[in-house]
Amino acid sequence: MGLEHHTVRGTLRPLSVAPMMARTDRHFRVLMRHITQHTLLYTEMITTGALIHGDREYLLGYDAQEHPLALQLGGDDPDAMAQCARMAEDWGYDEVNINVGCPSDRVQRGSFGACLMEQPQRVADCVAAMRDSVGIPVTVKHRIGVDDLDRYEDMANFVEVVSQAGCDRFSVHARKAWLQGLSPKQNRSVPPLRYEDVYQLKEAFPHLHIEINGGIKTLAQAQEHLGRVDAVMIGRAVYDRPYDWVHADALLFDDDHPLPSRHQVVEAMIPYIEEWTAKGTKLLNITRHLLNLFVGQPGTKAFKRTISTHPNPPANEAAAVLRHALDQVPIKAADAPFNVASL
Repeated sequence: MGLEHHTVRGTLRPLSVAPMMARTDRHFRVLMRHITQHTLLYTEMITTGALIHGDREYLLGYDAQEHPLALQLGGDDPDAMAQCARMAEDWGYDEVNINVGCPSDRVQRGSFGACLMEQPQRVADCVAAMRDSVGIPVTVKHRIGVDDLDRYEDMANFVEVVSQAGCDRFSVHARKAWLQGLSPKQNRSVPPLRYEDVYQLKEAFPHLHIEINGGIKTLAQAQEHLGRVDAVMIGRAVYDRPYDWVHADALLFDDDHPLPSRHQVVEAMIPYIEEWTAKGTKLLNITRHLLNLFVGQPGTKAFKRTISTHPNPPANEAAAVLRHALDQVPIKAADAPFNVASL
């Protein structure tokens, strides 16, 4: 896969980091941008009600280096979704995505997320209203099914109806969702993965951009899926081992720029951390995203302990805390190069 999947704004990219509540905030996204420059990043899901009535600077603000960046919306009212899509475009987001996959109780009470798998026309109406309002791409992230509406034919009907409204990009979590009986965490692991259903969807809709999500943990696995679909979305595997994705730009985007070491990634974050702690942000709100950076390396426990025991130092001491944490990790061990073939 190469740069034929790359454009500057709103675009077809073979790899993305999934929207994850309490994880993919602006600070984590800046960290990831120091590891991979081209992978599409997503915000956490933001509801239309929060955007319309809440603090837009807090909810929509981001650093320019985060591009390419997509805003994920939760909602089911076409007018509200269109209003929020206009906000996304005004704020400079590269695309806006509709959440049709989250099975949480909160989402169910709002009758959106995975519930909308049962209402494809409702989703199509939202897509149509949003596309009439903005020029950036409107995309959909959904499950392969929900409850007993879980046949391949049900998913294909959902995609057919929604695509007729103008959506040509679908990110498919290859597990069904149970709206009752399973927690959101269990819904990410208990329902079996059905990758073949997603492959079949791509074969049935070759003109659509189909992205696969669910259970994919390595770049090697991502490359295998890219033989059958257009793109791969990775979730917790990126959060749990962020540095494992440092080769993504070379392997999936044909960009052989020099790779940063783990130490260099942390050093690159320090000016950003100094800026935000000077504004009053607690250091741990940012450094919590760095805790897994040295997973599998000697010194990682000491690195984590140093960060965790200094959650909110004075702003002028934030850089010292980070450098002290780095001192706990031997450079030679931390910066040992990957064997790319093993990825």
